[in-house]
Amino acid sequence: MLDEYRVRDFMTSPATILSKDARLLGAAILLRSTGIRHLPVVDGERLVGIVTDRDIQRCAPSLLVGTTQEEYNAVFQHTPLSQVMMREPLFVSPETLLSQAAALLVEYKYGCLPVVEEGRVVGMLTVIDMLTVFRRILIGEMAPLPGLSPAARR
Repeated sequence: MLDEYRVRDFMTSPATILSKDARLLGAAILLRSTGIRHLPVVDGERLVGIVTDRDIQRCAPSLLVGTTQEEYNAVFQHTPLSQVMMREPLFVSPETLLSQAAALLVEYKYGCLPVVEEGRVVGMLTVIDMLTVFRRILIGEMAPLPGLSPAARR
């Protein structure tokens, strides 16, 4: 049943990561070129933060207030991720129950959870991964939620 599924069964792996010393420009390029929206930030192999596409948008200077292209580019070239990342993010292990991970995503309104094993990032569990699980339940590829009658599913 669904209560037996673990994060490892649905996480995206390997995770794309960046060093805390990387610049905002590197993160922006990586996010755009890969289509991902969340990047774990590491110090060595240890998870120290997470940066999202929203963080990058939030840090971008507005061209509407007279910022020159050079000033705009300088922000991206000189801002280290350590200044904009969310520090000490919540994370799960590959063995975490999928239901527990889903509860964390909902409770904290996060778009992802880094997956950490033996101190290093081994994957990411995103809201998209969870929607994929939900879709598979809806089309009958996976067992429905326990206790939900066929009539209640309509």
